[in-house]
Amino acid sequence: MPLPETLLSSAIPTHVAIIMDGNGRWAKSRNLPTIAGHKAGAEMARKITECASKMGIKYLTLYTFSSENWLREKSWVDDFMGLLRWYLRNELKALMDKGVRIQVIGDRTLFAKDIQELIAETEEKTKNNTTITVVLALSYGSRDEIVRTFKKLAQKVKAGDLDPSEITTEDISKNLDTADFPDPDLLIRTSGEQRISNFLLWQMAYAEFVFVPNLWPDFSEDGFEKAIYEYQQRSRRYGLYTSS
Repeated sequence: MPLPETLLSSAIPTHVAIIMDGNGRWAKSRNLPTIAGHKAGAEMARKITECASKMGIKYLTLYTFSSENWLREKSWVDDFMGLLRWYLRNELKALMDKGVRIQVIGDRTLFAKDIQELIAETEEKTKNNTTITVVLALSYGSRDEIVRTFKKLAQKVKAGDLDPSEITTEDISKNLDTADFPDPDLLIRTSGEQRISNFLLWQMAYAEFVFVPNLWPDFSEDGFEKAIYEYQQRSRRYGLYTSS
């Protein structure tokens, strides 16, 4: 698929992160069960992954299940886990056919054993795919990630392998869940909310933010392209002064 004429092929972001907000509200507005919103949201995630891949975006991180989501009603969590199991079991062939590599960030130890095994199997079988890497943030919260990172660093200090006075920002980045990925260039959040909700706090220090009004299942490839176009109109300064 050629890029839309308005998009610059030389300025396609390497890494896009998305807060896929609004599945529940989408279902409620249609008098449907919440799980129907999650199913519609999963289908939109598939469409946006394909669109991002065709654009040449190399990393797409999707905020799929936050650490705070564990505190929701048990029926809500159980429905989500059932849907997660289904996709991990049934989407592997499609992922392989499209060259999608799956990686998961977050505290996966909180998932049931069979889900942990399905995650590990999906990561292993897709590890050599190179078209696009889709990073699923599952049981993920950025503050929790940072705490776990500092515990790793503390253990290295305790073992005598790291001098605390010499800890750098690079040391922190290398011990985050996202150590193998570049930081996001662009964050998109759907549903009209304008906050980042404990998502990639360290990694998004210099990301551009685009907030869109659509509920996630009502998002579209066209909406994604518009968000990329808006990103391309920005002047990224990385905290540096410029007179332009």
